[in-house]
Amino acid sequence: MTFNLYEKGVLNYLLLPLSGLFFLISSARKKFYDLGIMNSHKSNAKVIVVGNITVGGTGKTPVVITLTKYLLSRGYSVGVISRGYGGSNHKDSYFVNENSDPAVCGDEPLVIAKEAKVPVVVNKDRVQALKDLESRHKMDFIISDDGLQHYALKRDLEITMIDESREVDNDWLLPAGPYRESKKRLEAVDFIIYTGLSSNSQYSSYLKPTNLVNLKTNEIKPTSYFIGQNCHAVAGIGNPERFFNTLSNCEILVTKHPFPDHYQFKEQDLVFEEEYPILMTKKDCVKCQPFATDKMWYLEVESVLSDIFYEEFNKALDVR
Repeated sequence: MTFNLYEKGVLNYLLLPLSGLFFLISSARKKFYDLGIMNSHKSNAKVIVVGNITVGGTGKTPVVITLTKYLLSRGYSVGVISRGYGGSNHKDSYFVNENSDPAVCGDEPLVIAKEAKVPVVVNKDRVQALKDLESRHKMDFIISDDGLQHYALKRDLEITMIDESREVDNDWLLPAGPYRESKKRLEAVDFIIYTGLSSNSQYSSYLKPTNLVNLKTNEIKPTSYFIGQNCHAVAGIGNPERFFNTLSNCEILVTKHPFPDHYQFKEQDLVFEEEYPILMTKKDCVKCQPFATDKMWYLEVESVLSDIFYEEFNKALDVR
């Protein structure tokens, strides 16, 4: 018997009573914060939360990196906080640098630190992460990678990501469905960004492939380098099909190897019978560096946001 959060099967129906309990607890918790019964921490910096209301990947991290670079380009100081999902750090705040171990800090925070080159702090308690970040750095903006439901942290702007390429036939809450909160929560956020190249939404984002980089040699090739060639496509992300489709759109012939989100790769995981080149995401490659070979490449991408989003984003935060 299979179980899929995004569909309504037998197991989903059996878990439905627990979803009712989840709804009561989460709704009461949010109400307590709204009424001030439970305290929220206000930062001196402007806080932007980039999250979602479903489990699974929706493209948050590339948007966090793009927004960070955008604010930096306008002369603002920026820091990022994250839970560090998939990492082993569960105690004090961990300050991530480009040489950090992804098994400790998590893959996404390490990618952000490498790409955006800003202070990144990991702590499952985001308020503590923010406090520790501010104790070392004076920030104009702090971006929280995920944390939409972390109401102990006051925020100036909420951005929710929705992946239009993923079909969701189940609108139930956890654990019977994929939703962390009711879909009515979307009415309260500042921006809903729909990911996908074909999106016709006002606020949209798509991943634009830029280069292929060899893990072993750091050689850089254009995305056209493997056109028409058979390649292994490896993805341990929330929605592996998004990555596979991106490679297919580059006219690469892919053999798909999906892994669980935040999977900690081992050398034997990337040993395949056919000795094709191995292509992966930047998020996955940071965990494969210790056993990199010259057959391993990662795809560099950038998140492209619509012009109307930047216009409204600037107005909302008084960005000049």
